[in-house]
Amino acid sequence: MSAIPVSPLRLAPFRRFLLAHLVSATGSAMAPLALAYAVIGQGGGAGSLGVVLATNTLPTVVFVVVGGVLADRMSRSRLLFAGNALAAVAQGVLAALVGVGHAGTATVAVCGLVSGTAAAFRVPAAQGAVPQLVPLEQAQRANALLRLPANAVRFVGPVAAGLLVAAGGPAWALGWDAVSFAVAAVLLRGLRLPAPLAVGRPLAGLRSGWRAFLARTWLWTYTLSGTVVVAAWLAGFQLLGPLVAAARYGGARDWGLVEAALAGGLLGGTLVCLRWRPRRLLVVAILASGGLAVPLAVLAAGLPLGYVLGAAVLAGVLLDVAVVTWTTAFQSYVPEDELGRMSAFNSIGERLAIPFGYLLVALAAHLWSDGAVLCVCAGLILLATLLNLCVRDAYRITRPAPSRASASRAATTAEAGSGG
Repeated sequence: MSAIPVSPLRLAPFRRFLLAHLVSATGSAMAPLALAYAVIGQGGGAGSLGVVLATNTLPTVVFVVVGGVLADRMSRSRLLFAGNALAAVAQGVLAALVGVGHAGTATVAVCGLVSGTAAAFRVPAAQGAVPQLVPLEQAQRANALLRLPANAVRFVGPVAAGLLVAAGGPAWALGWDAVSFAVAAVLLRGLRLPAPLAVGRPLAGLRSGWRAFLARTWLWTYTLSGTVVVAAWLAGFQLLGPLVAAARYGGARDWGLVEAALAGGLLGGTLVCLRWRPRRLLVVAILASGGLAVPLAVLAAGLPLGYVLGAAVLAGVLLDVAVVTWTTAFQSYVPEDELGRMSAFNSIGERLAIPFGYLLVALAAHLWSDGAVLCVCAGLILLATLLNLCVRDAYRITRPAPSRASASRAATTAEAGSGG
């Protein structure tokens, strides 16, 4: 009889990790819409929202390498606990400031700096935690399961946030985001993942990690493409989207429907990944990420809301397929003791242009129409996708036979027991 479990759900530590992920997702699903309309409610426009979003992203770019080095030297569960706890404090203060009417652009930006710093420690630790929790053979299923309940929550969250913001203001939605981070921190506190066996000093580890990152052509080219794709998508959808909805559609209510449509697509993409196991993991991830151009093009054309909702659903399906296949490829081809640093370099690359994208799009929105700026964002996504498909090394990243011993992975999982 095989010692490998049929499903990651049979592993108690993975179930605890999944529950923490789900709880925090309930707040994260409401936060973007609530934050956008908190700024708009204070009289801010594209410039103010761009500053707020940029300051939320900038510390992640600055500190994520530190988080990656720590994730390869410390217990990843402790880093996840600390990151969620810090995010809970930041979002709690922000909710209070918005609730009492003292949330100007500067104060919201400061809270965003703290929240972004917390994310810098969560992202590499989370990426490296999954291979410690499940056998390599179950990596894609585990990644899909992690996204399944979270995407289900995202389907309802934006609609609930839109109604909540319309009825009582954004403070309530931001407050729940803080509570969800706090509950997730408590759950992760009971997850005991052993620290990787780090060798040498942190700075030497950082240098060796950077050399290993550059040696993997498929990894740095995908990261470089993501620098453009992620920045163009977020600047177009997250920044201009709510402003376009406020000007052309029904404001927070209709934008909540668009966010829900995207989340519904994400849920559909997760279900696809639970059944479909493509061989060319990285090529599928590259092609699917190009679908993010569709809703931006539809918004740029000023089509009726129904078309926007359909485009959002399609983009959601493709985005989730891209995320799951990319994550599976990454975890399959990067050694476990390098996952934190490789994840950090990938994260910093994909996030590097986001603050500049927000600020440039906010500036461009004052010079050109929203439609023209959205067209540029969609075009950049398509161009980056086509160029990445020209990288020959990407076609060798296929679904591999397990490269790490399953018995060793199972032993690591057994050690990562849960406790109160």
